[in-house]
Amino acid sequence: MSEQPTDDNIEYDVFASRCPSRPTLANVTNRWGMLALGALADGPMRFNALARRVDGVSQKMLAQALQALERDGFVRRHVQTTNRLHVEYSLTNLGREIAGKLLELIDLLQTRMPTVIAAHEAYEERAED
Repeated sequence: MSEQPTDDNIEYDVFASRCPSRPTLANVTNRWGMLALGALADGPMRFNALARRVDGVSQKMLAQALQALERDGFVRRHVQTTNRLHVEYSLTNLGREIAGKLLELIDLLQTRMPTVIAAHEAYEERAED
């Protein structure tokens, strides 16, 4: 049985294999988690709207990503019981903070894509030699 940290002053080290921050980092940085957090930075969304925004994600993968992000405290799931059941997802304060950092990374990556593409081409040229 693994030991759970109980001291608020514990130092977490994501580079340590047993650090509990690793699974959380994986949830935030996997493809669907990152894109869901980024999309929700625009404001609350219902599941289908979020699925349309995160083009290419299956409903199953999006549901799993949202569940993990909710468990980690980044996403809030709000069920509205009107005539029809509506589920809306939004970011928590912590989720907004994390999404802001992710959007900075996404923006940097998108801005630097010409450099990345040039690196791909140079790599392929060297690989052909």
